[in-house]
Amino acid sequence: MSSFRSTVENMSKLMDEMGITELDLERQLLLGLYRKHIHLSKQQAVAAAPVGFVPQNKTTSNEKLSGHVLKSPMVGVAYLAPEPGAKPFVKVGDTVHAGDTVALVEAMKTFNPIKSDVDGVIKEILVSDGTAVEFDMPIIVIE
Repeated sequence: MSSFRSTVENMSKLMDEMGITELDLERQLLLGLYRKHIHLSKQQAVAAAPVGFVPQNKTTSNEKLSGHVLKSPMVGVAYLAPEPGAKPFVKVGDTVHAGDTVALVEAMKTFNPIKSDVDGVIKEILVSDGTAVEFDMPIIVIE
């Protein structure tokens, strides 16, 4: 059963990284005659900034964000490029149009495009590539 324990420990770490607070695991052996069910539940910690947070300009947490803020629609991992090593979707100073993809948020192995809903210029990128994001967390500021 040590492999099941390591699975639970790995899933607990993944929960922390992705901000997941509830998870059910079930293991069946012997054609369903033996079943082990684990329910993991954690309280969500409140942090000033996610691990890996590296703003691309000088805005501090004490300053209010100005401009149009694009927020994460879900808990997941933000990606700033379509694949590792590829050119990022946008960088500070780029002009974007409503409908342009500016980032991806991966949740449950599904990549969800984050699209600009306004025309403007990228003022600030608030997350680093591969950063865990929370629901409604600011990702990009457009002026």
